[in-house]
Amino acid sequence: MEVPSLNKLKQQEFTLASVTDLASSSSPLSSSPVVATFSCVDEVTELRFQGSESADGFTFDLSSAQLFKLGPLQFVCVSDSSNSAKEKSFSRGVVIKFRDEKESNDFSDSFGQWRKDAVKQGSSLPNGSVSDNKGKFDNKIEAASAKMYFHYYGQLLHQQNMLQDYVRTGTYHAAVMENRSDFAGRIVVDVGAGSGILSMFAALAGAKHVYAVEASEMAEYARKLIAGNPLLAERITVIKGKIEDIELPEKADVLISEPMGTLLVNERMLETYVIARDRFLSPNGKMFPTVGRIHMAPFSDEFLFVEMANKAFFWQQQNYYGVDLTPLYGSAHQGYFSQPVVDAFDPRLLVAPSMFHVIDFTQMKEEQFYEIDIPLKFTASVCTRVHGLACWFDVLFDGSTVQRWFTTAPGAPTTHWYQIRCVLSQPIHVMAGQEMTGRLHLVAHSAQSYTINLTLSAKMWGPGANQGGILQTSSCKLDLKEPYYRMSQPQVYPVSQEPPSQPQDIQIQSDDLEDIELLQQNANAQQH
Repeated sequence: MEVPSLNKLKQQEFTLASVTDLASSSSPLSSSPVVATFSCVDEVTELRFQGSESADGFTFDLSSAQLFKLGPLQFVCVSDSSNSAKEKSFSRGVVIKFRDEKESNDFSDSFGQWRKDAVKQGSSLPNGSVSDNKGKFDNKIEAASAKMYFHYYGQLLHQQNMLQDYVRTGTYHAAVMENRSDFAGRIVVDVGAGSGILSMFAALAGAKHVYAVEASEMAEYARKLIAGNPLLAERITVIKGKIEDIELPEKADVLISEPMGTLLVNERMLETYVIARDRFLSPNGKMFPTVGRIHMAPFSDEFLFVEMANKAFFWQQQNYYGVDLTPLYGSAHQGYFSQPVVDAFDPRLLVAPSMFHVIDFTQMKEEQFYEIDIPLKFTASVCTRVHGLACWFDVLFDGSTVQRWFTTAPGAPTTHWYQIRCVLSQPIHVMAGQEMTGRLHLVAHSAQSYTINLTLSAKMWGPGANQGGILQTSSCKLDLKEPYYRMSQPQVYPVSQEPPSQPQDIQIQSDDLEDIELLQQNANAQQH
């Protein structure tokens, strides 16, 4: 494929109100109007800023420059000074101001065209192939999923739903304010800023400057909301773009984000969070949150099992307007049991102490999120039928002053994440004291979610159990992208599902649930 010649683009000039160097003082380049010139010299595309009365100026190589819009008449332009793909630094950053919005828009359009052609010119690889110039996010996530994802988070309706989760929002506010020493005078990057609420928390805690990075249309709402809080706005810059693609003029001392999805990992934003860590966080910088844990325990719920099995009975009709539907019964039954159930369940349904799997956001590599393998081992507390595996998560904000946990555990104040249950189409029978083993295997897919492979087995029990062996095994495959939301269903359980005489045997295993009372108090305070 022939790469278009840059010389086909005519030199363009724009007269600007001012240009200020970020690396030096706040004084502009020139007291007179500044001219920005796009040109191509010896096959190198350049953007030059020069005052009409000054011989000095700034020159950017457009193949490595980035432009960020701060407002209708203001942009930041930064240039990469490194030829290394692994380590990027910036030689120059400038703030550009325009005289009117038309000039601002024309300049932005021209910048995009000149930079696009510059990248094309330099995209021939040693083997003769041509780079597609797609970003890292776009290469691993299918376009349809990304479009729906950013559309969803670009709506105020959904942002309101998250803001009104007072356990979530209140815990973030407390974690920031209790650790002001981590934010005061620091550079903060808000990863997936949404409405910008966490950026404003960071500014309230004294942050020197906050870069609020948001890829959806919510970035425009965030700009408007932040501008309406002028005491905070002067220290917050909203950048519309993906973490994987944007550049920043400086390193961050703190990353703050709300990257958790259902089962902690759904939506695959944790990968973006650690990419932000690797690209922008200074050595020894802080991450809020710092660590996540996926908790798991087997459960027994006859009502849920029967409810899901009954859904497929429609397909057992042999005379539906003269048509036999039974050939699709097996597929329908399998389809319903491939949906993880999202609801808030009674913790008395757990039949064994929980275990947890730790994900350290400060150490986890992006590639390690592609496949997560968790071996399971439980000891049943009661004699019952096990219908599947219940899961929830918690995260730690490891501040210098206060360590605060946030939990979505059953029995804790309910959040918009609720809990999740993977239901087996074939329950297994266990006796009190019997050991269960298995595997929870999560495989990431391009629809920004995971395929869940669950296996649970009941080991031999009673005399001869030390010989090992499996008595019964059941497994299922579920798509975390397609859950069954059951939050509106009545949760009524009869006496037969009451816990045994020693409830301490089936308590949720978490060292941190003493914070639940504090979270509840915080939620009540927010509501009032």
